[in-house]
Amino acid sequence: MIKVGIDIGNSKISSIVCDIKTDGSKKILSFISNPTTYVNKSMVTNLVSVKDEIHKTISEAAKESQTDIKSVNLNLPATESSSIFSESEINVSGKMISDLHLKKAVNQSDFFETIENYDVIQKFISSYELDNKFFSNSPIGTFGDNLKLNFYKFAVKKNYTNTLSSLFKNLNIHIENYVPTPLSSSLATLNSDDKLLGAICIDLGASSTSIALFENEKLIFMDAINVGGKNITNDIARGVSTNIESAERLKTLYGSVISSPSDEYELIEIPMSNEPSKFKQINRSTINSIIKPRAEETLELIWQKLKEYNFHRKQIKNLILTGGGAILEGIAEYAQVIFDSNVRIGMPLSIKGLDKKFINPQFSQTIGTILFNKSDYEIEFLRSEEKYKKNTVLSRFSSWLDQYI
Repeated sequence: MIKVGIDIGNSKISSIVCDIKTDGSKKILSFISNPTTYVNKSMVTNLVSVKDEIHKTISEAAKESQTDIKSVNLNLPATESSSIFSESEINVSGKMISDLHLKKAVNQSDFFETIENYDVIQKFISSYELDNKFFSNSPIGTFGDNLKLNFYKFAVKKNYTNTLSSLFKNLNIHIENYVPTPLSSSLATLNSDDKLLGAICIDLGASSTSIALFENEKLIFMDAINVGGKNITNDIARGVSTNIESAERLKTLYGSVISSPSDEYELIEIPMSNEPSKFKQINRSTINSIIKPRAEETLELIWQKLKEYNFHRKQIKNLILTGGGAILEGIAEYAQVIFDSNVRIGMPLSIKGLDKKFINPQFSQTIGTILFNKSDYEIEFLRSEEKYKKNTVLSRFSSWLDQYI
């Protein structure tokens, strides 16, 4: 089976083509990444140009992999998203839990309800409770009195998905799945122990920073903020009066979140913004004094997201940083202080055929798109239940059945 992933990032458009065998083994057939300047804060600023860039990238990927690309998994920014948590509780009066009880709890919940102006990208049962005892997986086969299902929905603005849908329709390419950035980055960097024991994955992107939480092998939360590496670059350009290209170079080569006394004496020559032919000298300490507040703000905003939904109480002590911003010197040490967690830089999992230059945090979300399996985020009995909802006769039968369970 050939699986294709596309990432329309804030600094690059990337496409990956992977051959997945029946035994689950994978081989990368092509990986193409081209720069873009027409996406800012996850919004397309020039649709015609971006369409041409996507076509160019996909064409190169198809040629290199010798495949005909007709459908893709598309990475989807999590900015301006909405997370909805809900629950449904029923009395089972000491009976053995069956899938009919689960269906009844789902039917009397808001699980299938739409959200105005939003597209629901992910929805699933995050956990179960039976007589106030927690179950990460289905409690079918056990006995109890009160059954509660906890639900999670992740939705993004419909205007954005409509734009992307129209764009790819014009390219005659079907969007098979939308894969939110926090999830795709996590799939590329987290191992099985991370997901089981609990992990926070933060993707430090160019114009946004996203977060995903896993616990008991389940995704439990996603979100993002519109602050990223470009903000640091712009801060440096303004702070030392140089051009954007020079500011990016300063950040990459000399930038650090943590300063040392020797930074005062390390001089760097930079072009002046108003007269590029003229240069001036600054010390490394000046650059770091600009970087630190922005890096601190970014991590603090993500921490506030956790507090907003009370996830800080879970005391998850495993933090993985990925995305281009993860290579910023000192960012891991600083994140360790803010989140009071063990921190590591999340490198994409090595896959056969993947060029070493792409085993880099900035390509995590692209690689994650081909690791996404829709069935991993669905419940079998819910798939059949959705079929009931589409058929009025079966829907009435399902409602009638609820009365007798």
